[in-house]
Amino acid sequence: MKRAPKIDAVPYIEIDRYVGIWYEIGRYSHWYEKGISNVSAEYIPKDGYIDIINRYEKSNKYGEIKGKAYVIPDSGNAKFKVQFHWPFKGNYWIIDFDKDYQWAVVSNPSQTNLWILYRKPIIDNEKLRPIVYRLVNLGFELAKVHWTKQTDRPRK
Repeated sequence: MKRAPKIDAVPYIEIDRYVGIWYEIGRYSHWYEKGISNVSAEYIPKDGYIDIINRYEKSNKYGEIKGKAYVIPDSGNAKFKVQFHWPFKGNYWIIDFDKDYQWAVVSNPSQTNLWILYRKPIIDNEKLRPIVYRLVNLGFELAKVHWTKQTDRPRK
């Protein structure tokens, strides 16, 4: 079995530039994401943490789930503990991103989670190709990526 390379978070991000709305382009699927489309995540800075509002569509109905993200000290603002259901927290590491904060890739130390995020609902292949190439070189399995259905229609 091929051993995946050890990944780490990027050295530093500017929180003020990272917060805002991101659209999910692709992900490693988990049971709690089955059947969802039009997925977005809004990050809202608060005093000492970041509010998260994940919005999605399932069976032609809109839903959302709220959580909180806490920056891990001395991580360059690139590693978080996220919590959607108390008392459980998970690792959220920004492992790759665009210097203009237009796309980002998030995972965890064991590479069991993966999210490819973009500032717009749709990314063109020219921008996506180098991101995917780097992920494959890091040991992520392209066959496991679920490409999120996104539409340009207004979200509720």
